[in-house]
Amino acid sequence: MKTLIKVSLVVMMVLFNMENINAQKPDRSKLPELPPPAKLVLPAIEQFELSNGLKVYLMEKHEVPLVQLNLIVKTGSINDPKNKAGLANITADMMDEGAAGKNSLELADAIDYLGAKINTNSDQHFTGIYLHTPLSKFDDALKLFADISLKPEFPQNELERKKKERLTTIMQWFDQPNAIASISFSQLLYGKDNPYGKPAIGYEQTIKDFSSDDLKNYYQKYFKANNAFIIAVGDIKKETLLTKLENYFGKWEKGNVTVNELEKPEQVKTTNICLIDKPGSAQSVIYIGRIGAARDTKDYFAISIMNTILGGSFSSRLNQNLRETHGYTYGAGSRFMMRLYPGPFVASSQVQTEVTDKALQEFFNEFKRINEPIPNEDLTRGKNYLALGYSDNFQTVSDISGQIEDLVRYNLPENYFNEYVEKILNVPADEVNNTAKKYINADQMLVVVVGDKAKIEDGIKKLNLGDVKTYSIEDMLGKIPQLTN
Repeated sequence: MKTLIKVSLVVMMVLFNMENINAQKPDRSKLPELPPPAKLVLPAIEQFELSNGLKVYLMEKHEVPLVQLNLIVKTGSINDPKNKAGLANITADMMDEGAAGKNSLELADAIDYLGAKINTNSDQHFTGIYLHTPLSKFDDALKLFADISLKPEFPQNELERKKKERLTTIMQWFDQPNAIASISFSQLLYGKDNPYGKPAIGYEQTIKDFSSDDLKNYYQKYFKANNAFIIAVGDIKKETLLTKLENYFGKWEKGNVTVNELEKPEQVKTTNICLIDKPGSAQSVIYIGRIGAARDTKDYFAISIMNTILGGSFSSRLNQNLRETHGYTYGAGSRFMMRLYPGPFVASSQVQTEVTDKALQEFFNEFKRINEPIPNEDLTRGKNYLALGYSDNFQTVSDISGQIEDLVRYNLPENYFNEYVEKILNVPADEVNNTAKKYINADQMLVVVVGDKAKIEDGIKKLNLGDVKTYSIEDMLGKIPQLTN
């Protein structure tokens, strides 16, 4: 009898739940509403200086026993001497190839033994040395980090190896349509002598001419305590970090440092198409753009929304058009590369050879359409994409340090992170529309196409988008390097 009662109760509960499920059947005729974006709230950034004036920015994060330390020096390819393009890049790359009496293998073994990572890089304006380490190994890792940062030796034998690596990289570019398009686009937009227009690693002859003394002189000129700052994020207190950094970096010398200024580049005045012939290419690589904006532009938030709609997400207009609607490509998009000076706006894609002209036409159709009033639905989607995804930039100590680095690099407000979501959501529609008209002009675009000239030239010319000039790969990259001097 008890068993029968239990079965009856179970049946009644199942029937009751089914009625509730049916009563709450979701409405699948429209997309579910997104929750409101959560406001990001981060710990305060603590700022202090060492005895020599070296500035330190710390965000304490005690959830995981890790520490990220970034030393950023305010120098990059903008300070490459004339006829020494690539010097800043190779100097940064060589800093962990021998330091404080240890050769490159000894340094690598010591870093690996600690479970830490130390790497270096440089761009047009900044050079960075980066340490990621478990808290338990921080003291030993910090010593290696300081040796690499303050006592690099730039050994000639390692330099020769790095030079060959760079020459090999340039050789490989000749078979890489994306590299050809990217390098050619920057060079044509800014000019070969502009740091924004030349390859970061330099050219064949400049690479071959580098000596250990060149690197040492560059380091001595720009690596000074008053020309740098440190970002720290992780499981460490201010007092502890200050003591440890003072021990290694407190006696780092200051110096008189002059940073070169960039000449203002000339904006694209008409649409010109540069066709770079790569016979037999199965695809065409397309780069289209013009000079965009600097990172400190007041239009930053409006640009971010506008470009998200145009080409900055998978659901953007460019990708939906060229990939989903027409099937010309696996992906198409656009981006604004914002730097201390106005960087480029670039829209790009790899498309099937036979549809190169059709794809180009669709790019220009979208450029024109973004200048029309943007529907509220598109604006809302673009804002939500940025606002809801913003917290993804702060998942790890490395992520956070990179965000703080940008904060300091570009002199952004201290409350920038916590106010980002609100500012994005409150950008007026007319501001986004005006920004599109200001930065996207279909009649003033540089177009670079790398592909099989014999198959695509006639179709491109028939579009009447602008003058078409043809080039060889050597016209853009020079001759293929020789590994011997």
